[in-house]
Amino acid sequence: MSTQLDEYLEAEIQSMLTDGRIAELGITVQRREHLLVLGGEVESGRRRDEICRQINERFPDVHIVCDIGITRASAPSEVEEIS
Repeated sequence: MSTQLDEYLEAEIQSMLTDGRIAELGITVQRREHLLVLGGEVESGRRRDEICRQINERFPDVHIVCDIGITRASAPSEVEEIS
């Protein structure tokens, strides 16, 4: 049995993303034909992988693409010159 991709499913996933376990307000959910795409940025690859794992675990019948990027957290390697 496959899960229907509709605005209710999107809202359920968005709610899961913002609840206490995941608590990521900057992640988006977009419906594209027969799949859902998670987008946005988080602070680490481990965090991204955990978010994707939890969503895939909760919705095993939904094709989900995890397109979440990693925020650059290190200091710039070059000195900026101000003239």
